[in-house]
Amino acid sequence: MGASSFIFLILNLHIVCSLSLPAPTKSESNETDLLALISFKSLVSGDPLNVLSSWNTSVHHCQWPGVGCGGRNPDRVTSLVLNSSHLSGQISSALSNLTFLDELSLSDNQFTGTIPEELGKLTNLRSIDLSYNPLGGYIPSTLGNCTKLVNINLKWNNLQGTIPYSLGLCKDLVYLVLTSNSLVGNIPPNFGNLTSLLLFRLDVNNLTGSIPSSLGQLHVLRTICVNDNYLSGEIPRSLYNISSMEIFQLAYNNLQGSLPSDIGVSMPNLVDLLVFANQLEGQIPESISNCSYLESIETASNKFTGPIPSNLGSLQSLKIFAVSNNLLEAKTTKDWEFMDQLRNCTQMEALDLAYNQLQGMMPISIGNLSTNLYFFSMRENEISGSIPSVIGNLVGLTRIQLDSMLLSGPIPQEIGNLWKLELIDLSNNSISGEIPSIFTNLTRMSRLFLQNNELEGNIPEQMSHMQSLESMNLSYNKFVGNIPKEIMFHSLTIAIDLSHNYLSGLLPLEITKLKNIQTIILSNNNLSSEIPSTIDGCEVLQALHLDGNMFDGSLPSSFGNMRSLQVLDLSHNSFSGELPDSMDHMKLQYLNISFNNFEGELPKGGVFQNITAIDVRGNPDLCGGIPQMKLQRCVIYPQTHKSNYQRIITIVFCTIGAFACMCMAICFFACQYCRRTHDNAKSSYDIQFEHKRVSYDDILKATDGFSLANLVGRGAFGTVYKATMNLETPTIVAVKVLDLQKQAGSKTFLTECKALRNIRHRNLVKVLSSCSSIDHNGTDFKALIFEFMPNGSLETWLHPTACTARAFEALSLTQRMDIAIDVATALDYLHHHGTMPIVHCDLKPSNVLLDGEMIARVGDFGLAKFLVPQDSMVSHSATSTGIRGTIGYIPPEYGMGAQASVQGDLYSYGILLLEIFTGVSPTDEQFVDGMSLPKLVEMSFPEKVMEIIDHQLFLINGQKPTGNCAREVDDIHQCLLTVIQSGLMCSKELPSERMDIHDVVKELNSAKEKLLG
Repeated sequence: MGASSFIFLILNLHIVCSLSLPAPTKSESNETDLLALISFKSLVSGDPLNVLSSWNTSVHHCQWPGVGCGGRNPDRVTSLVLNSSHLSGQISSALSNLTFLDELSLSDNQFTGTIPEELGKLTNLRSIDLSYNPLGGYIPSTLGNCTKLVNINLKWNNLQGTIPYSLGLCKDLVYLVLTSNSLVGNIPPNFGNLTSLLLFRLDVNNLTGSIPSSLGQLHVLRTICVNDNYLSGEIPRSLYNISSMEIFQLAYNNLQGSLPSDIGVSMPNLVDLLVFANQLEGQIPESISNCSYLESIETASNKFTGPIPSNLGSLQSLKIFAVSNNLLEAKTTKDWEFMDQLRNCTQMEALDLAYNQLQGMMPISIGNLSTNLYFFSMRENEISGSIPSVIGNLVGLTRIQLDSMLLSGPIPQEIGNLWKLELIDLSNNSISGEIPSIFTNLTRMSRLFLQNNELEGNIPEQMSHMQSLESMNLSYNKFVGNIPKEIMFHSLTIAIDLSHNYLSGLLPLEITKLKNIQTIILSNNNLSSEIPSTIDGCEVLQALHLDGNMFDGSLPSSFGNMRSLQVLDLSHNSFSGELPDSMDHMKLQYLNISFNNFEGELPKGGVFQNITAIDVRGNPDLCGGIPQMKLQRCVIYPQTHKSNYQRIITIVFCTIGAFACMCMAICFFACQYCRRTHDNAKSSYDIQFEHKRVSYDDILKATDGFSLANLVGRGAFGTVYKATMNLETPTIVAVKVLDLQKQAGSKTFLTECKALRNIRHRNLVKVLSSCSSIDHNGTDFKALIFEFMPNGSLETWLHPTACTARAFEALSLTQRMDIAIDVATALDYLHHHGTMPIVHCDLKPSNVLLDGEMIARVGDFGLAKFLVPQDSMVSHSATSTGIRGTIGYIPPEYGMGAQASVQGDLYSYGILLLEIFTGVSPTDEQFVDGMSLPKLVEMSFPEKVMEIIDHQLFLINGQKPTGNCAREVDDIHQCLLTVIQSGLMCSKELPSERMDIHDVVKELNSAKEKLLG
């Protein structure tokens, strides 16, 4: 071969080799990964830990923190793991250029924006974890292209939209976690193809539809969790055939059907069974005892019936057994055998049997339960008798809830052995005796609820050892003596309620120790003397109730220092003097100082500017204030001549007094004559008003000649007009003109005058004046002037057909609760707290009016009756045998000639209560052939109570609430059960079976507390 040929061959070999060298490709790949990482860093807007500070070209990118390279291509990026790095910003779509990426993990950061769709190009990706970020937008459907994915974890973000159907193509998936987002729509049925799936979590979203039966093909599945969604339908039978299942959690949905009787056989490996807050029914299967690994059974808030399985004792690993809020029964000794067997569950930590239908005595066998038990609840059952002393054996208890049952007898001394106790609730029973002195051992106690019992004696001073107490309620008992200064714990930060007892003496100076307490309630006791000036030490106090006591003296000037106080009730005491000047600078939202002896000028700032938030009645020497208060004008005397003026005033008043006595004597004899000749001119029952009496001409002018434009409504005995009258200042009022052409019209006027003259309450319509005169035709004219109620009657808020003056707007659940309580409170006052018991006799929605703050006021006392003692000679009694009231609300006994009674009012209230919450009128056309509103409700109570509830009460501004409200379902359900049960108890046909209105008020307030948490 010639030299030239050899050189040519060498050159050709060099060119060929140059073209086949991999070095340039390798360089380009490195450059691509580097640029992708730099792009990722460029969109990171926050890096407080400087995790990415070393991401620069001075170091190879494979050595950057969080970046991993390796495998067959040692210079290619295979993982990006930056968990818990406090990074913020957006995720760059350039990460899709990391074509060898196997793992992407950016959990527990602050990344926002959306998940880039371009990530679907990472066909080698096996794990993606973007959990615990505020990422929004949709789950990219392109992730279905990453068919090698084994793990998808996107929990705790703000992801929306539906779950992509394409994820069902990732057949190698082992872990799929989409917990705590806002995902909607159905669970894709093709997820049954993910046959390698071990962990399946879609809990805390807004998913709807049913659970696909195809999921039963996931034979290796160990965990399924779809809690807290809106899933409905029955649980597919195929799911129960997954024998490998360990965690089965379908709670907080609307699932129906029952648990199969063989669940313990088909799912023997179960560890957790959580199906609470659904609509499941039937019995708890006895086969569940075959699940020997079970640690938790939680079936609360369903419709399970029958007895609790007696063979639970074989579940020796059982820690939690929570079956509250069902219809489970225990009526015989055999039904209670499950409690005897639970002694074998030596690991038991929580036992919740509350809100069921368990009856009889509390079993002695509770003393054999595990000493690991820390939570024990049997509240809201029909259990009677005393609390067994063996409860003292459960030394691990931290919470005991035995409230709202039929318990009696004393509190056992042995409870003092439970030194770990943090909460004890024995309220709403008939427990008697004294608080055991051994309570002093309970040094960890933070919540003590003993209200609504029959406890007596002194409040033990030894309770001073309970230095962890945050909230204490001893109200509605029979405690006597002083309030011990020792119970003024520094730890009390929530509330202390000692109301409705027989406590006496002074308010302890040590009240200043309650520096962080929010609520103090001492109402309706016999406490006396002045309020200590140290009360301003309660620096964060928000509500103070001292009403219904015998406090006197003036308010301490330090009151103005309580800048957090929002509610103050000092009514029905003997306070005197002027209100502190600083009170109008407080943050008060409600102030009641009624029925005291306050004097001087009423402030005009702060709460004193809101006439609906303040009650000053019964203080005749108060003056001034804003014009709407209609108080007398203040007379200001020069300070230098004050004593002279006082002497002059004394002489003047003495002279006037003597002259008045003479006039009264003359008038007395004159009136005797006049009454015989002018009986029709003026009623002996005219109301004594502070305001001037109005004339026919005043009313004619104020109503613009009784114009139809001012017509508010018509009733059986009169017509109501809206008017503006100048009583002291121009005021919008309601004028009720009696129809005297009807025989009962004049009698109605007299009855209403007498009733309204003797009653004053915030939930009764306030009468302002009256008119008994003749019109321009010489005809008798009688009218009553009331406060105007701008929101009209309750009837217009319940029934669209009754609402003509405005667009119909339904009441919310909380508004209906408030109205129901307001009306019940008004009836309680009429029946039990007036000078003489009054029966309203015509309680119905049109007679319940709503003020500007939607506070309910009961009105129209034209049919009212006064109840008098049997030996009274007073002629005005409740002996009338005529039918009184309105069809649909009249109690059955009135139709058979019975006299008016408070039980009759209770029936009308029961009908009203059912109408408020069902939205159905008792005169609805559907009620024929003996059917009635109470019968309709009773047919659905309690299992289907939610089906008869007016669904408009769940709307907000006409729209169904959005977001995840499932956790509130149980509270709403419990509230409505209590309300409907109260309505049914009040509307019993036999008067003797009806509730007392005082108990109704308690029940409704308790239901409202449950609703509000």
